[in-house]
Amino acid sequence: MAKLLDPNEYELQERLVATHRVSKTVKGGRISRFAAIMVVGDGNGHVGYGLGKSAEIPDAIRKGIEDAKKNLIEVSLNQTTIPHEVLGEYGAGRVLLKPAGPGTGVIAGGVVRAVLEMAGIKNIRAKCLRSTNALNVIKATFEGLRTLKTADEIAALRGLSPADIRKA
Repeated sequence: MAKLLDPNEYELQERLVATHRVSKTVKGGRISRFAAIMVVGDGNGHVGYGLGKSAEIPDAIRKGIEDAKKNLIEVSLNQTTIPHEVLGEYGAGRVLLKPAGPGTGVIAGGVVRAVLEMAGIKNIRAKCLRSTNALNVIKATFEGLRTLKTADEIAALRGLSPADIRKA
């Protein structure tokens, strides 16, 4: 079950996913700015992403980390993989996440790989479908991770025992 968490309770690591240089043309010339997409996670099922914008890259990274800590979620894990296959969608971005057996590793592109590794997922297969825009792909990955539920969580929702869920 995904929910917002307090970032002070976890030892979070940070990873820079992408930086973009953008410019605006005004009467006096061009104004350059930077945008940084950051991912934070503790490697144990807690992960968050953030976008920071500033005139300088270090400030954009700092703002991205602060934003990522505000968007921290808990991911349902099944040992070192995810409990079931899921398709995350956000805008034109779609990300297919499939559980994999032990020893498979993280088979994913750079943006999705950063999110999955920060979440602590060790064995998974992922594929970006449609858009490859970094921000939309991260948001689609998070939508997929948010919808994950373990057999125990589904059993609690249905009022059954986990054994009954696993039989079906």
